[in-house]
Amino acid sequence: MPLAALLVVGSCATEVTFKVGEGSSGKSLELVTNVAISEVEIKEKGGKDWVALKESSTNTWSLKSEAALKGPFSVRFLVKNCGYRVVDDVIPKSFTAGSEYKSGINV
Repeated sequence: MPLAALLVVGSCATEVTFKVGEGSSGKSLELVTNVAISEVEIKEKGGKDWVALKESSTNTWSLKSEAALKGPFSVRFLVKNCGYRVVDDVIPKSFTAGSEYKSGINV
């Protein structure tokens, strides 16, 4: 019986998506996730360092930069009890507010 319950729970996983918020522009990025995650960081194309986004409201993460942001962007996020996940180049260079991008990762 416990094995059957585990299989049912495993089949209910949700794919993590990132929706670009209306407040996004060439110097700011706002990402809205469809699931609760603990941390979100991005790395610009060719960048060496991950930059943390701040949670501004539930499932909404934002970054404001003085310089123009350079996409595409890779995203690293932390899921409670599941560790860090990385999705390379998930947000394209020519992102538009309101667009939603799938991570290919189920949690």
